[in-house]
Amino acid sequence: MDVHDDAQDVTQAQAGDEPAFRRLVERHSRGVFQLAFRLTGSEPDAEDVVQEAFLKAYRELRRFEARSSFRTWIHRITVNCAYDLLRQRPRHKAESLNADEGDGVGGIEPEADETSRPDRLAFGAEVQSRVRTAMDLLTPAERTAFVLRHFEGRSLEEIGEALGLRVGATKHSIFRAVQKMRRALAPIVGCS
Repeated sequence: MDVHDDAQDVTQAQAGDEPAFRRLVERHSRGVFQLAFRLTGSEPDAEDVVQEAFLKAYRELRRFEARSSFRTWIHRITVNCAYDLLRQRPRHKAESLNADEGDGVGGIEPEADETSRPDRLAFGAEVQSRVRTAMDLLTPAERTAFVLRHFEGRSLEEIGEALGLRVGATKHSIFRAVQKMRRALAPIVGCS
C-alpha cells in the first residue's frame, strides 16, 4: 500500500470524488475487516463494523486533517465501532462456553495442512475453542485492549486513545485480559 496513493485519494475524496473514496475502501477493507473480526470474534459483527466504520469515515472525511495516515484513522474508527458494538452485547452468553456450538463461522480457523497429524489438528481445534471462549469472557475494554496490543501491536498510547483511557488504565485493562486468558488457557497449555 502506498501512503501517497492514500493521500491523493483522500484529497480527491474530500473534494467529492466518489471513485477516490471507493479506492480507499478497496485498499483498506481487508485490514479493517481483520481488525473488526479480531475485536468482535464474529464474522457478521465484523461485517457490520466494517460497514459502519467506512460510513463514518465517509461522513467525516472532510474533517480528516492527515495528522495520521488514513490507515491509522480508519483503524481508529473501526476500533470505536467495534468497541461500541461489544458494549451493546449481552455479557457471557452461557451457551458460548460450549466449544462445539455455532455454525463454525466467526472463530479463528485452525491452521491445517495436509501433512498435519490428527492429534495436532485436534489440539489446534481445542486451543482455538479455548481462545474463543476466553475472549468471550473479557469485557469490551479488555478485549479491545488485548487485541490491539497482542494482535495489532499497538502502543499503550494508541490503545488508550482508542478506548479513552489513560496509560495506567490501559495497562490495567491489558493486564486483566492477559490474566483471564492465562487462566482460561492454563489447562491445555500448562501456564499458571
